[in-house]
Amino acid sequence: MNVETFGDEIGPEKIIEVYDPRVNLKGVVVIDNTALGPGKGGIRISPTITVFEVFRLARTMTWKCAMAELPFGGAKAGIKANPKMDKEKKRALMRAFGRALRGIAPEMYIGAPDMGTGAEEMRWLVEGNKNLNSCTGKPKDLGGLPHELGSTGFGVFHATKVAAEFIGLKLDECTVAIEGFGNVGSSIAKYLYEEGAKIVAVSDSKGTLYNKDGIDIPRLIKIKRETGSVINYKPGEVFSTEHLFTLPVDILIPAALPDVINEKNVGKIEAKLIVEASNIPAKPEFEEILHKKGIWVVPDFVANAGGVISSYVEYMGYGEEKMWKLVEQKIKKNVRLVFEETKKRDESPRKVAVSIAKERVLEAMKEKN
Repeated sequence: MNVETFGDEIGPEKIIEVYDPRVNLKGVVVIDNTALGPGKGGIRISPTITVFEVFRLARTMTWKCAMAELPFGGAKAGIKANPKMDKEKKRALMRAFGRALRGIAPEMYIGAPDMGTGAEEMRWLVEGNKNLNSCTGKPKDLGGLPHELGSTGFGVFHATKVAAEFIGLKLDECTVAIEGFGNVGSSIAKYLYEEGAKIVAVSDSKGTLYNKDGIDIPRLIKIKRETGSVINYKPGEVFSTEHLFTLPVDILIPAALPDVINEKNVGKIEAKLIVEASNIPAKPEFEEILHKKGIWVVPDFVANAGGVISSYVEYMGYGEEKMWKLVEQKIKKNVRLVFEETKKRDESPRKVAVSIAKERVLEAMKEKN
């Protein structure tokens, strides 16, 4: 798909750019496809965000919602700014974005937390938009199921468990590397650690912590909270963030940034299984290379659908207990489905998963017309 002329029979339906010079707001919403329902997708704050990146993320959401059989289409939003800005500036920015989305959200687009945003940011969005249904992942006092509960990480844990078992790996005998130690990465690490897996490497923006004998995850969570980085954990070696992808591990879990598996490292990856906790951590062509090398990959929109499943539960007005059950049930079912079909068709998991999701979207588009 050409960066300048992206678009196909699926979408995008709308690309909406919004500006508010009073608070220096520069935002974009890409509504990819609404055949199954209003476009669902998080709001990302990043100084490097581009329309094409937001489109790629919106397309991932189209497949994710279709794969999870939810009544949502795919969309995404981005705000070009530093996510670590002063709290008052951020509040003003999110309120302005909420105002700009009146008439768009929740009619065509329903927001949620993403990189640089959480439950409080969703509160401010609602304040600007004046509609509680304009987003999910809201604080509990607004009737929300906050992203901070860890639904995405919980889902990725179950994806990892099912995938490992399918390819003959025992979790309590596996070594694991996790890129990113925010809400998602730390949650995955906690569940895997409790299951007996040996987490030997974890990274954040400051670097990679590596300990071949295994990392005490509860202690690492405490150190990260108190010092701001995983690299302050002892004992362990410290490498660059990029070095994590080439370490000798059984399972590799990218859980933060896009395009971290790329032409520089794809040939050096030693893992037997990659579970994509983050969105678009690798372009499809690199996943094809991994598949040819015999490395199994659970695609992002299959592995990390816990967040949007939680959004659905919140949207329907159900509680936390229902959310945990539904996340586990849907993620397990879809990982098994994709891996079984991968074995039958001799195609990469990405191709298989996209074909399943695309068929569902095209069918809904026919019915809508």
